[in-house]
Amino acid sequence: MKDAGDIITPIEPSRKLSDAIRDVKNAFADRDDVVVDMREAHRMRLDLLAAELAPVFADVPADMDSFDFAVSSGLQPRLWIDAVSHVAMGRDRRTYRFLKDTRVGRVVLAESTEMKAVADAVTRYVAERVVERQHMMEGGMESAVPGLHRHVVQEAEPPIRSETGRNGWTTFFAGLGLIAAGALVGLAVSLVLFWDRIMQMKISF
Repeated sequence: MKDAGDIITPIEPSRKLSDAIRDVKNAFADRDDVVVDMREAHRMRLDLLAAELAPVFADVPADMDSFDFAVSSGLQPRLWIDAVSHVAMGRDRRTYRFLKDTRVGRVVLAESTEMKAVADAVTRYVAERVVERQHMMEGGMESAVPGLHRHVVQEAEPPIRSETGRNGWTTFFAGLGLIAAGALVGLAVSLVLFWDRIMQMKISF
């Protein structure tokens, strides 16, 4: 048994909450660094692709505002081509993925670790959109795109008929119709006038 005058010293705990909090903060910091590094790496590669496509973007007609051509910021940077298509990096940070949103879901238009292959696919996509817009704007007029000219075929004019012959036949048939109508009217009047006599003759028989 301890004497009353003895001083009891508290035992130093083996773990402290402050140490655990510091460890957690360090883990979050390390993870944030990885996320930031990944985002910066993605954005750098997309910036390189945008620079590769800069001449293509510059050739797009000035009045065609359906394209975006901008690298967005965020957890996953994207090079937007238009409202429904963009290029993003794969999880390996090296694969370019050219994606398009459709009514049936997102489809992959091109996917490659080679920047040139994806740049070619984007260039083809932009060219198709430009041609489609030209067709919509021109409608039935002759296309201004080389190789897509339409041949306009004029319809032959119908032969001119003789007005004299046509008028003669019209007069003939009109007179014939009047004669037939007069005959029918006369027959109806005769039946009305002689109806009683006809009935009497039937009764006498």
